[in-house]
Amino acid sequence: MSLYPMRRALPAAYAIAISTAALSLFLPDARAQSAPSTQSAPAAQAAPSLPEVKVIQQPAAKPQPAPVAAPKPKPKAQPAVAESEPAPAVKTKKKKISSSAPKPAVVKAKPEKQSEQYQSLPPPETVVEVQPNPTDDGVGNTGLAVPANATVIGAPVIEQQRPASNDTAQLLKNAPGVSIYQAGGVSGLPAINGMNDDRVRVMLNGMVVSSACANHMNPPLSYTDPAQVGSIEVLSGVTPVSKGGDSLGGTVIVESLPPRFSASGGSVETHGSISGYYRSNGDGISTSATASAASQNVAVNYAGAWSRANNYDDGRGREIASTEYEAQNHNVQLSVRNGGDLFIVQGGVQYIPYQGFVNQRMDMVNNESWHLNTRYVGKSGWGKLDARAFYHSVDHEMNFLDDKKYNTANPRQMPMLTDGSDAGYSVKAEIDVSDSDLIRVGNEFHHQSLDDWWPATMGGMMPSMMGPNTYITLNDATRNRVGTFIEWEKQWDRALSTLLGIRHDAVWMDTGNVQGYNNAPNPTNVSMMGGMPMNVGVYAGDAAAFNARNHSRTDNNIDVTALTRFEPDNASMFELGYAMKSRAPNLYERYAWSKPPAQMAMNMIGWFGDGNGYTGNLDLDSETAHTVSLTAGWHDRKNGDWNFKVTPYYTYVQDYIGVRKLGNSMGTAHAGFVNLQFANHDAELYGVNISGSMPLAVSPAFGRFALTGVAGYVHGENADTGVSLYHMMPLNGRLSLTHALGGWTSAIELDLVGGKRNVDTTRNELETAGYALVNLRTAYDTGGVRFDLGVENLFDTYFEHPLGGHYIEPTMGNRLPSLGGRQDKDNVPGVGRSLYAGVTVRF
Repeated sequence: MSLYPMRRALPAAYAIAISTAALSLFLPDARAQSAPSTQSAPAAQAAPSLPEVKVIQQPAAKPQPAPVAAPKPKPKAQPAVAESEPAPAVKTKKKKISSSAPKPAVVKAKPEKQSEQYQSLPPPETVVEVQPNPTDDGVGNTGLAVPANATVIGAPVIEQQRPASNDTAQLLKNAPGVSIYQAGGVSGLPAINGMNDDRVRVMLNGMVVSSACANHMNPPLSYTDPAQVGSIEVLSGVTPVSKGGDSLGGTVIVESLPPRFSASGGSVETHGSISGYYRSNGDGISTSATASAASQNVAVNYAGAWSRANNYDDGRGREIASTEYEAQNHNVQLSVRNGGDLFIVQGGVQYIPYQGFVNQRMDMVNNESWHLNTRYVGKSGWGKLDARAFYHSVDHEMNFLDDKKYNTANPRQMPMLTDGSDAGYSVKAEIDVSDSDLIRVGNEFHHQSLDDWWPATMGGMMPSMMGPNTYITLNDATRNRVGTFIEWEKQWDRALSTLLGIRHDAVWMDTGNVQGYNNAPNPTNVSMMGGMPMNVGVYAGDAAAFNARNHSRTDNNIDVTALTRFEPDNASMFELGYAMKSRAPNLYERYAWSKPPAQMAMNMIGWFGDGNGYTGNLDLDSETAHTVSLTAGWHDRKNGDWNFKVTPYYTYVQDYIGVRKLGNSMGTAHAGFVNLQFANHDAELYGVNISGSMPLAVSPAFGRFALTGVAGYVHGENADTGVSLYHMMPLNGRLSLTHALGGWTSAIELDLVGGKRNVDTTRNELETAGYALVNLRTAYDTGGVRFDLGVENLFDTYFEHPLGGHYIEPTMGNRLPSLGGRQDKDNVPGVGRSLYAGVTVRF
């Protein structure tokens, strides 16, 4: 009997009760506790509890004028941790200040490895061998450089989430303020506090990787597989200037698996792992492998992954077209350390032979890239130096995969090619100015080059809609950015610390002349296709007007960040932040040049998943956002068993790059869609992010139960018109009941999303209904082998994600009657029930 008619009548409480009963099928008998836990034997048979992690800090060696020094550690990071269980508190031993000292000196202490302080920790009954991460000694891993709005996702949490998806963007879904705009199967785009895509700075091992595609089918996170990720830092909203410019909404910093050096002097240690996963919905399969060989000072690492999936089914059992994909990634890393110095060289390749895009008019039919990346981290008496240099190259092609290609009597054909590269460097220093003052300075450079051309598909000498010439969108386009910053962090006393930073980014852009598919001087309707006139000669006028103008543009942008953190005791924290952040337009926002009636060309531009047509604007100004946020956090002062954090924020954006309507799309095949041009206007956004965790019960026989949750809301609107901004996430939350017993970890997750009623009427954005999804997962880890089992969308609920975009394939013109004919626009249906299983073997 199908669960579909039944599930609509289930209230949320009943759904949780059923899922709890289902989870019990996965849990082991509490009496059978003989299997060892991860990396070693399980903890003693005493009542399970969170382990206490103590960081003992030593005062600096140089003498101080005061009789008794009050140790003053460098400010430590206190981000939220996206994990399935609350992390233990990090305690710091401090000497008391002598009451006889007239003015106690502030003594700096070297903190322990930052990763141990704020990364996700293993289940309480599991004892894991801690391998220090050498890259944690880089610049920006301590103090207010990791603000209270930050979330650091460590290896244990990544390992939990890997079986469910091969999209690295999905690893961010439990970070407060983050929602995922799903495009292709491995090309999700994170949205932070209502801002997505280029408004979010994404760093891959220090590399700035641009989307080399008119539809942004290859965003930065698509270039790495979850199996290759060691840690992720998410900064929501107020971001220190030392962690990136040219962005508004926040920063995502992804670091690969760290080098693992041998603990013994003369021997070479080897490690490795092999993983395999299967997902029932779409018959998805994936494999990954890691291998390393290391002496005490030299380490060589390899990480590779391959995945493939067919079209998925929604909650009503219907196949959703253009959702298939295949991808493979390979990376090699050489690391050398000498005392406090670390040098890393990374190289990698990626190949995606195909990836369907359910909310775009095109699909990816090839994406080949390679990169070379270097990093130096050094420590000396004055502080730290962190330097990187990189090069990334990609060849990308869009066309139609079978779902779109063969949905008409005559197969569709429209190749679109791009050739892009990114190159750059960053040099950052962290200088110990005094015992209580820290200065961070740095300089960065990023160069992007991009060619975008569409070969003719209608040959011969006669002008036609798609021939005889090659359509040139971007001709040797370049975007260069140089950024310089200085940041001052001050620890005023035990409770109060501040950060002030300023940054300047100069961005200069240019592109060559362009042309359309034909140079016919006058628009002429030669035939009809899908109800749309095939206008010959629609390109010449637009191309001539564009070529007649100067294309060179320069933007000078200033960023400012100010943070104040107050910790009145070891159970509470308050942080007030202000940021002025700027972003210059991207290449397509400025240089896409076709206008109506060149409908077909306009439909190929746009990364919003809305099916509309877009054209650029040479007169765009940079965006400037002013953000104010307050983070208040409380936690258990003894063991850190519970914590709660809330962050309200407000952002006003001057010259927000939105759109203005040029008119409705032409022809019956495009009914419901519009033509738009990028334009500046002001905008405001406000919302709140909430996260927390708490233990529920601890039993020697039944293990440890805990509750974790995250919730958020954002409202954004055009300040000039009052119309809602596009892709604003409605009220949403995720609540998880977790369980740990020996080598077992399990969770029941309730994903709640409210109805989307505030929509962008300029873009004809559609509303979505609210929904609740139930997910289950369990894993058993012996240390050498890990088994994963779970189910996403347990009750096969039909839903439409608020950021899913429009289901394009059914709306395309001349669609075959056997496929249902052309249909009105609708939202993309979400993924129905999917069972997954996986195994990882370590050696």
